[in-house]
Amino acid sequence: MTPRQTLLGRVRRLFRSTATAPAPTDPARNRRPDGGEGEEPGRSGPARTIQVPAPASTDLRITYSPQIDGDPDAGEVVWTWVPYEEDDGRGKDRPVLVIGAADGARVYVVRLTSKSHDGDRDYLPIGPGPWDSKGRPSWVDIDQLYSVHPDGMRREAAALDLDTFTVVAAALHRRHGWPVGD
Repeated sequence: MTPRQTLLGRVRRLFRSTATAPAPTDPARNRRPDGGEGEEPGRSGPARTIQVPAPASTDLRITYSPQIDGDPDAGEVVWTWVPYEEDDGRGKDRPVLVIGAADGARVYVVRLTSKSHDGDRDYLPIGPGPWDSKGRPSWVDIDQLYSVHPDGMRREAAALDLDTFTVVAAALHRRHGWPVGD
């Protein structure tokens, strides 16, 4: 058994013990809190989405506990405003994968994109999912980490399946050394 297979097996066992069946999405959470006017949630103020330098995120533990209940839980894809890498005040509303808790009120996320990044070491293909209304394949940016406040989340989109999340968690562990599991 290769070291990669051993790590993936360990990660899957840890996540299976914490996985829960997703509940139906609350339609009220699919609307912007301000009724569609003004700033995007997550764009400004204390609930803004923050790009986090990966090495500074030593308190991150990757977990899997999706409970589609209106709150961003590890293992879920949610939509929020995300700043561009230049961090110049511009950005856009996009899906992100919640990978763990930050502090008491925030969660750590990695962003998703439907732009093809085949062969790019900073991106991991995860295929299509219900977070993309056009059914396009998606990639996870495993290089950039963000911190999101629940008030900055626009809506939940889906829970990523355990096997795919396990592959993402293993890639993040290899890349950044973040521990996986409870």
